Formats: sequence, C-alpha cells, structure tokens
Amino acid sequence: MMHTRRQFMHHVGCASALGALSPLAAWAQTIDQVKIFYGFPAGSAGDSVARRVGEKLAGSPYTRSPAVVENKPGAGGRIALESLKGAPADGSVLTLSPFSCTSIYPHIYSRLSYDPAKDFVPVSIGAVMHHGLAVGPLVPASVKTVKDFLAWAKANPGQANYGSPAAGSTPHFIGALLGLNNGVDLKHVPYRGSIPGVTDVVGGQIASMVTPSGDFIPNHKAGKLRLIATSGQGRSPFSPEVPTFAEQGFPELTTEEWFGFYAPARTPAAVVAAANAAINAAIKDKAVMDSLAVVGLIAKGSTPAEMLASQQAEYERWGPLVKKVGFTAES
Repeated sequence: MMHTRRQFMHHVGCASALGALSPLAAWAQTIDQVKIFYGFPAGSAGDSVARRVGEKLAGSPYTRSPAVVENKPGAGGRIALESLKGAPADGSVLTLSPFSCTSIYPHIYSRLSYDPAKDFVPVSIGAVMHHGLAVGPLVPASVKTVKDFLAWAKANPGQANYGSPAAGSTPHFIGALLGLNNGVDLKHVPYRGSIPGVTDVVGGQIASMVTPSGDFIPNHKAGKLRLIATSGQGRSPFSPEVPTFAEQGFPELTTEEWFGFYAPARTPAAVVAAANAAINAAIKDKAVMDSLAVVGLIAKGSTPAEMLASQQAEYERWGPLVKKVGFTAES
C-alpha cells in the first residue's frame, strides 16, 4: 500500500489552513466527554500520555469533562487505529498512537486495514521518546557498551536475543538493524508492550531489550538491568549518564519517536483546531510535563501540519530500512 507525496502534501495543506482558524471562534459546541483509544496496555509510557493529557482537557472549549482512556492492546497498536477509523467524526473519539503505526506499518503490512493518509487526520503530537537498549543478568557485568554487547552476542549465539514491544515496531527495527549492520545474529522476541519484556530481561529469561528508554528507568536505577544506549540525537534527560547509539559509533540508529493524537478523517477543521488547542494547553501544564518525565517522556505539542509533515518524513525514512531488514507481516 503506497501513499503518494501529493496526497500527503494535500493533507498538510488542509492542516495548515486549520492553524489560521481561531478554535474559540469557530468551535461553538463543547463535547461532553471525549474517549481516547490507546493501542497498548495500561501502565506503559504512552498510556501515561493519554491519561495525563486526557485529564487536563476538562473545562476547555473542546470538552467539559476529563477524557476516558480505553486501552485496546494487541496487533502492535493497530486495533486502536482500526477502532478510530469507524468512530464518529465529531471530535468525541481520538486515538493516541506512536508514529510506527502510521509511518512504518504501511511498509510491512501488504493488507493494512487502514490508510493513514485517508482514514485519519493528525491533531497534535503529545510526547517524544528515546528508545533504549538494555541488558539484564543473563549478560555478564563486563558488558557496558553496545560494542561489548555485540561481541558477547557473537560469542554466545544461543543466548543472543532481544525483546521489543511489538513485531514491526520501531524498537524491533532498531535491534534488527543493529544485528544486520554488524554481522551479528540477534534473535527477535516480540512482546505485547514493553512491561512483559522488561520483566523478562530483569528475570534473566532474555538477554536484552529495545523499547522506550523510560520503561527501563526504574529497573536501571535499581541496578536490576543496565541501560547501555539511547536513540536520541542527544542524551536522554532522564539517563544523562548513558551515551547515545551515535556516540558509540552507530549514528544510523538515531531516532526520536513521538506519540500523536489522531481523529477520524472526516472530522471538521474547527473541531480539530479546538482539540489541538486543548491538547497543547494540557501538554504545557507543569503537572503533565512532570508526570510524563517520570516515565521518560518529553512533553511536546505541535500543529496538525507539523505532525503530518513529520509522519511523512518518517514514512520516507523507514521505507528503505524496513526493506533492508526484510521484515513483512507475513515473514
């Protein structure tokens, strides 16, 4: 399934026009209660974005009440977007999704049940995360860097594996590219979300995991696992002692993934503008910023146009990388 640049740019153009609207002037009807679908389990980092931002939407011109978050885990986050596709296009239902579901999945699912360019309209980015590579007690304490880990994995092929929060997720591909680019056979172990995988790393069931670095922080600080690299352009503010992949000689693994709010495609521009204003106000709230920091997320908003332009840039970047890894949903 391919999206043309023209389609995306048309949508960006429409989204830019939204920015010119005053949401307060154009939006006359406040929604009683908004529902936010999230495609991964409660307790994960992204779930915190849905809940903390959702709480703060109350009393805005967009909605009277705190939003209700409905977790729809499974299928790597696709179920939440499938549910959004058929939801009322009146602003009453949003989905929070990592960009992998809209920018990477079109490259790996030949029969994706939604078309990101046609079925959804971006509302706002909510938070940015850095992914991390962590090792557990299965890996000797002498392994302190990515190069150390690759050397250990090469010498111990029977134990050389890594978990990710889902097959086809950004962390899955970071791990796959790490192995592929360095001639090391790293076996992928997909989980349903971060938490079960992190638990298995700590318990010594698997050697390592790539997942949002915030999901490692409590166990990293407690010494139960070792975070050895993060994927941001600079070091994570939440683990500044951990060098990035780029600093350790692996710049191609640099990526900062965002969680973004989507509405159904036919949602009126004024409604999208009102939702965007409310979400961005919530993200600037200090309590929201602080609670997201606890799970290793950087609160960050955007316009609909900025979110769509980023979605398209990531779509174009990951296409050739997915091809290099050779992963499809059928593989």
